[in-house]
Amino acid sequence: MKKATAGVIAATAALTGGVLAGCSVSTPAPAEPVKPTASPASTRDVAASSPAAGAGTASQGAKATGTREACELFNKLVVDYAAVSPTDSKGYEDVYLKAQDAKDSVTGDLQGLFASLSLLAIDHSSAAESGGKPAQESQDAVRDAVFANSAACTAEGVTLRL
Repeated sequence: MKKATAGVIAATAALTGGVLAGCSVSTPAPAEPVKPTASPASTRDVAASSPAAGAGTASQGAKATGTREACELFNKLVVDYAAVSPTDSKGYEDVYLKAQDAKDSVTGDLQGLFASLSLLAIDHSSAAESGGKPAQESQDAVRDAVFANSAACTAEGVTLRL
């Protein structure tokens, strides 16, 4: 149980760190008013370029995976996750490890797919021992990652599954 709890904490920290990486609460507000159209446009430009950037490269020697392959792998891991018995904590840990490996093979927004699935799997692993369910936040993280990556995957001919 302690091992699984530590995994949940580490996965949550990794996911939260990735989400909060672009945020800063210690930066003072700008002296001049910011035009509302400037920020959303630059955010859209960055978001639009992220899936393409994640398709061809990987960090620290991990095997690069293209967008199509990543989307197909995510769907396979979702099927694996759904096939695990609700009380099989080891089965959920296996999905967690596969999702972690997959996360290391992609960059950009695609990492969020696998990070969220690994969080859900390790959360469910902890809850499986008592017959419980994973936290709603873990389920929501996967849903949000699917919506964030659905356009990139659909453009590659893959429909993401939940």
